[in-house]
Amino acid sequence: MGQSNARLTDLRLLGRHQIAAGIATACDFGLMVGLVELVHAPPPLATLVSAAFGGVVNFTIARTWAFKERHVGTVPSQALRYTAVSLGGALLNAMLLQAVLFFGGRGYLLARAIISVMVSVAYTYPMHARVVFRLVGTGALGPTEFAMETEPERGPELGLAEATPALAASVIVERRKVR
Repeated sequence: MGQSNARLTDLRLLGRHQIAAGIATACDFGLMVGLVELVHAPPPLATLVSAAFGGVVNFTIARTWAFKERHVGTVPSQALRYTAVSLGGALLNAMLLQAVLFFGGRGYLLARAIISVMVSVAYTYPMHARVVFRLVGTGALGPTEFAMETEPERGPELGLAEATPALAASVIVERRKVR
């Protein structure tokens, strides 16, 4: 097993996440371009649909390879958390692309590529490392603060409502460790 509490500065884990994200992004972009160029869908709508598809590809790769060594979660519980994170990422990508296009951006492909990298590093990676693919029984503040999966000896599954405060607390703890 890997670390019980992933550090966001773990370059190996970040690298594996980015490789998985790169493969998923290729699938995402392929579908997006097809929707825009062949079906004539508006770029923000095509982005929303294609990002969701890319999420399915990414979940599969992340679960079976990128985060494989550091989780023992069940597919349904991880898929639920991943879906919430993926929808958030898809909405961020679509809204940021719409903003760029609104303020005069012409090249939706370049804008989308830059936005995708920003969202992946600043939002998706931290959420995957801290919320989606977390070891059972590991909390942001320590190994027994709360459990991610339903286990009689560990407690109930972490709900999506608790994920954001847990992430915020883990960032504060990480910052204190660095100082």
